[in-house]
Amino acid sequence: MLRKLAFVVAGVALLAGLGWHFVTHWTPSRTAFPTQGIDVSQEQGAIDWKAARAAGVDFAYIRASQGSDMRDENFAANWSESAAADVKRGAYHVFNLCKPGREQATNFIALVPREAEALPHALDLEFDGNCAARPPRETVLKELSTFIQMTEAHSEKPMILYITREFDDLYRIGETIDRPLWLRRSGLEPAYGGRPWVMWQANPKRHVDGIEGEVDWDVVRPQ
Repeated sequence: MLRKLAFVVAGVALLAGLGWHFVTHWTPSRTAFPTQGIDVSQEQGAIDWKAARAAGVDFAYIRASQGSDMRDENFAANWSESAAADVKRGAYHVFNLCKPGREQATNFIALVPREAEALPHALDLEFDGNCAARPPRETVLKELSTFIQMTEAHSEKPMILYITREFDDLYRIGETIDRPLWLRRSGLEPAYGGRPWVMWQANPKRHVDGIEGEVDWDVVRPQ
């Protein structure tokens, strides 16, 4: 009886291990989505960008700032080292619903270099890690408009909007602000935002050589 129980436990553990390996290594098909990459912040710690590039990271979105005063401690290192590893990169800002758009844009622009070869700036719109307030839609759209106008003048490229389903359900950003969408859904293509996505955050638990722990894995819709 004990031998049979041990066999069952071992089998369950093996299946769990195989399942976890699949989750942490799964990516959408390279045939369907040839260009794939990551988004990172200081939460990933120091990154070996050459190892990540060799592991299939074609591009990276790197957090620069959040709100009106927070700046990512690893942005400068990630920005320069990713370029040295031949990883195409862009910067993103995490929007704070409780701070004016002008102050947030000033914080972002002060940190991010203006480089013609950089990817378009991205704006992260989600409730995770945000303030508790939920301002009226008209107020949010006004502050977002200010932020986008200022940062697009800096980059001279249309901004990409990273929007979670919950955020879009409340504020309907996708139907109002006509910018490329970067949407999130683990394992399956997202179907919100009011129009086709340009980027898809497909796996938030990917393991990549050169990065400790988990990292978000993203793909670009082919043109």
